[in-house]
Order: sequence, then structure tokens, then C-alpha cells
Amino acid sequence: MSLNADSADVAFTFKGGMLPMTVMELTSADPEHIRRQLAGKLSQSPAFFQHTPVVLSVEKLDEPHLALERICAVCRDHKLLPVAVRGGSEPVRQSAWALGLGWFAPVEEGRARALESVSRTPEPADDEASSVSASATGEISSHAATRLFRGTVRSGQQVSAADGDLIVIGAVNAGAEVLAAGSIHVYGALRGRALAGIHGNTHAGIYCRELEAELLSVAGNYKRMEDIDSQLLGRAAEVHFTKEQLEIKPLG
Repeated sequence: MSLNADSADVAFTFKGGMLPMTVMELTSADPEHIRRQLAGKLSQSPAFFQHTPVVLSVEKLDEPHLALERICAVCRDHKLLPVAVRGGSEPVRQSAWALGLGWFAPVEEGRARALESVSRTPEPADDEASSVSASATGEISSHAATRLFRGTVRSGQQVSAADGDLIVIGAVNAGAEVLAAGSIHVYGALRGRALAGIHGNTHAGIYCRELEAELLSVAGNYKRMEDIDSQLLGRAAEVHFTKEQLEIKPLG
């Protein structure tokens, strides 16, 4: 088939993307220990356990062999869906693949901190990354590691700041996504998805003039719209990661 075949003949395309994903960091390899803790969590936050995809991080376990199949079964019993494993020995990787799971290499220690502390050379506004991240409906400019987007981030569009903060002078529509290594500032309505601290920066925050977000995330910790206090919706708000959870409060 020709590479220039009609789109009607194309069954799929591959696209790079950054999806919000909860990491379940295991500090015990005992499936029953995990089961007991999950049961307690389920009683506290039943809305979270609604077929949520999770990555099982085993980097803190010094176990050459894991009862991975049993651990996955425990997760599924509590409506969590393991989709991949991060870290572990070669047998763990082979077990993950045998169970139909993906596998990620362990995160290098200090990499996230290095990304935050090392000064980067600014990227030109018309480089390839900018043209991919924003369409002609908006304008991106950069200063140091901060990226500025002027215009509306429309449904299906993704705008990102890979090395610093992202400032949106406009609205983020439902179905759109904004991501940043640092904080996200939206000078308009935030109705889509906002993911700050995507490299693990727990000091990042999200700030907006009008909160109607489908999903909010800081360093991989997230809340969906249904988990947000209805009294905060439609108001200026700020989001931070404090005391091991997302805190959303009025801005100003």
C-alpha cells in the first residue's frame, strides 16, 4: 500500500502523548498486606477506585521475584487496573510482559531534581517542538524556561512547557490539555486537563481565573472534576500538592 494512501485506508496512526497516570509505589511485596491497605483506601475514597489505570512501581523492593500475578489480581479486585510495571529485575520484567503489562525502566535518582535546577537554553518560538505543541490558533513565545501561549487552547489540542512554567493568556477548552514541568497559570477559564510538575516537581502549582477542569494533576497526583468541591467550581482557584494530596482553594 502506498505511503500516501487515502486516510480512509488507514486503520490507525501512532501519536506521542502524555497521559495522566497514577503510580502505585510498592513498599511491600506481600499481596495480602497490599489487599488490607487497599481495602482501607477504598472505604476512604471510593470515587478513586473506578477502574483507574495504575503503574506498579517496584523500585523500592529488593525482590528478585515477585508474586506479580497475585498483586495484579488484588488491584483488580479493588477496581484498579495495572497497565505497566516500573523497575525491578529481569524476572520481574519478563513476568510483566507475560501478563500483558508494559514495563518501564526505573527512574534515575535525582533526575527530576536535576531537571528543575539546571538552567536550560531557551528554545526558539518557531522550533519544531513549538509547532507540534500549539496550532495556528494560538501563539507561543518563550523566555528562559517559561513558555507563554496567547489564545484559546482548543479541544484536542495540547500545549506543553517541557522545562518550566506554562502561562496561558486565554482559556483552556474542554478536551484540551496543558502540561508543564513547573507551574501552570491560566488567565481565563480552565475547562480541560491541566498537568503540572510532570517530571515529579511537587512544588509546582496550578492557577486559573475560572476553575471548571476535567482533571487537575501535580506531580502525578490528580483529581477529576467530580472530586472537586462544587463551591470552588467557576471561581478563581489555585492547586498545590500538600500533605500527600492535592489541595484546591480559592485564589487571592
